[in-house]
Amino acid sequence: MRRRLLLLTLASYMIWLSVPGHSQGVTFSDVTTAAGIKFIHNNGRSGKKYLPETLGSGAAFFDADGNGWLDIILINGKDWQPRGRKSLLALYRNNRDGTFTDVTAGSGLDIEMYGMGVAIGDYDNDGKDDVYITALDGDHLFHNEGSYKFRDVTKTSGIQNASFGTSAAWLDYDRDGNLDLFVANYVQWTLPGDLWCSLDGTTKSYCTPESYKGTSSKLYHNLSGGKFEDASQKAGVGDPTSKSLGVAVFDYDGDGWPDLFVANDTQPNKLYRNNQKGTFTEVGIEAGVAFGEDGVARGAMGVDAADYDRFGKASLVVGNFSNQMLGLYHNEGTGLFVDEAPTSTVGRASLLTLAFAVFFFDYDLDGFLDIFVANGHIEDEIERVQPKVKYAQPPHLFRNLGRGRFEEVTAAMGAAFSRPKVARGAAYGDFDRDGDLDILTTTNNGQAYLFRNDGGNRNHWITVKTVGTKSNRNGIGTVVRVESASGKQWQMLRSGSSYLSQSDLALTFGLGADSTVRSLEIEWPSGAKHKLANIPAGQSITVEEGKGIISRWEPEKTKAPAATASRK
Repeated sequence: MRRRLLLLTLASYMIWLSVPGHSQGVTFSDVTTAAGIKFIHNNGRSGKKYLPETLGSGAAFFDADGNGWLDIILINGKDWQPRGRKSLLALYRNNRDGTFTDVTAGSGLDIEMYGMGVAIGDYDNDGKDDVYITALDGDHLFHNEGSYKFRDVTKTSGIQNASFGTSAAWLDYDRDGNLDLFVANYVQWTLPGDLWCSLDGTTKSYCTPESYKGTSSKLYHNLSGGKFEDASQKAGVGDPTSKSLGVAVFDYDGDGWPDLFVANDTQPNKLYRNNQKGTFTEVGIEAGVAFGEDGVARGAMGVDAADYDRFGKASLVVGNFSNQMLGLYHNEGTGLFVDEAPTSTVGRASLLTLAFAVFFFDYDLDGFLDIFVANGHIEDEIERVQPKVKYAQPPHLFRNLGRGRFEEVTAAMGAAFSRPKVARGAAYGDFDRDGDLDILTTTNNGQAYLFRNDGGNRNHWITVKTVGTKSNRNGIGTVVRVESASGKQWQMLRSGSSYLSQSDLALTFGLGADSTVRSLEIEWPSGAKHKLANIPAGQSITVEEGKGIISRWEPEKTKAPAATASRK
């Protein structure tokens, strides 16, 4: 901590001094029913306690039809044996009035599978976001045909993954303008090979992953033309001992190339440094992110990466098993990370909860990234052997106070939000386009929840959507730097993170009391740079590589003056 404080400039010191106290009046309202979301997850539960039943499923906010409004996908499992019912995922169209319509039937996504996770990305650069779904019985790649129609192109794509896929992420690891795909795989499990485990020595309970062998995750290289090749071994990410549940794409060393952090359950976490030659080197142990502070591998689930203290480097938050607390690995900027959770509110408050989805986002738009955590145990009878640990658990919402300090504000967000749940996946996005970020979360074998952010937009904000031309169409990997009166901040556009889920592929920056963005700089994966100046807050802008702002959305319907632009 001393070393970092010495490195802080006077400007950054003044930034954290200016952070206000708790944001009054911000709540998350449960609008699930009012919005028309009726999804119930099916994990196939039948009393036999098969391992996959514990993991739940993911969710995604994405603009399926390209009209600027976020739609929703909720992934589903299925019964182990036919019961005369069909379990399908749900695709909800945003009606642009706070409600959604279920358009699953006839969409092409209405295929029964034991689904797990979802990742969104325009892999063929045609301007329409495609859908990748991990599934126990084999993953699926769906091409977006437009008008809420999707075509299953898995067989022709060259992607063949039936290795208990969990989280996935699109990235352009070789920066050739085409999105590649990383798929986290869990363990070697089959229905006939399911093992017997017990909490009390008498009745069967869910096994932990320690009972099963690990398996290699997959990296699929995009060959263009809708074709992919398995580059896992060639790229150096095919470790067969891993038991992977989460993946975050981030540039931890600031060299402009995307690196990978993979959260492993009871195995050491992996940090794959991009060698810029189509290969990666695993440096998790050297970097200090492989284990907990006691040197033991933890039950890592979800993960996210961001510069939460404006130090200039992307740090990590990792969701772990109960009695292990969250991991909050601060990037020291020297290739090393230090877990700050044990000495912070983040660690103390999360000791007894079991974290699945985790992510950084600025819920109150004050310019500092907060942390959301979706919690819930895997064993419904855990209280018989650990009375202090509950099956259904409230989430955590940690408000960033600046200078690396957080306070838990979950209880202040409303009774529905803080109610205990058996939560799993979670994503954020501005579904009602009012400027602040809403939350979508799933529960295991239960309903999904849509929480609307009410009051977060009392502060100023700006949202940036990127459209690549030489870079991949989504602009995934793009770094956006924003400067306003209260200081500087930056984010990298990324797919993946959280747990089994996908958040909005647009970047929202909270500006606090600042009404103008003095400078907005974009660094594209292609190496191109673009600079905008004097942009009024309170709008969502779409920036195209090589052109600048091509569209804007202003909830107040007031016309903003044009931004001045310069190119590098």
